[in-house]
Amino acid sequence: MDKILIFAGTTEGRELAEFCADNGIAADVSTATAYGASLLPEGIGLLSGRLDAEEICILLRARQYAVVIDATHPYAKDATANIRAACLQTGIPYRRLLRRPLPVTGESVDSLNEMIGLLNRSDDMILSTLGSKSIAELTKVQRFCDRIWLRLLPSDSVSAECVRLGFDPAKLIFEKGPFSTEQNLEHIRLSGAKILLTKESGSIGGYPKKEKASKIAQIRMITLRRPLETADGYDEVDMKKLLLSMKEKHML
Repeated sequence: MDKILIFAGTTEGRELAEFCADNGIAADVSTATAYGASLLPEGIGLLSGRLDAEEICILLRARQYAVVIDATHPYAKDATANIRAACLQTGIPYRRLLRRPLPVTGESVDSLNEMIGLLNRSDDMILSTLGSKSIAELTKVQRFCDRIWLRLLPSDSVSAECVRLGFDPAKLIFEKGPFSTEQNLEHIRLSGAKILLTKESGSIGGYPKKEKASKIAQIRMITLRRPLETADGYDEVDMKKLLLSMKEKHML
């Protein structure tokens, strides 16, 4: 029986790994962090650590997977580009598991540069829920040390990086979601924010609850829209159907 390889890092990736374990589908799962690997079920091969395109090629050639499933985050465009390029180079089928999008409400932008331009036209307090990958760019916001609160996943290394970049340690919220509407409201009130920064992360990423909290608090919400995806993708239901069909045909 041939294995599949899942590049995870999202709730959908973890749930797909659990589906494979429950249905006797042999799978390896690659996560960028040891924490992501710790969430995966027993009976799944674990690969932890960030890989570039060349390293992915080496892995694919060594193990000859039946199919590679890209279940990385919608905003992890570099990871998706590396996975797709490696599959193209090695000839292993590539399938993209896409998070179901939601309508974006309020203000929205296509890039962090565009978002920073909007923020620099205001002196209002800001609560960012964009994640740790955006913190360096947010230092371009005028008076960022005074104006920006960051909500991030607990991490000593990220905390140290925030301080190194000049963010106020008193304005760092280290908590792990998912967050309810009430928790979002609590963080908005704690920060005194008049602007909430977010990504269009779908229902799983808590977008509707942030939207509702912003409306209740009567503050601006600025959404960083998802990067455009050129490849056709599968939602979670169709991906599971595909894998079951491949198993029935003895392709897995």
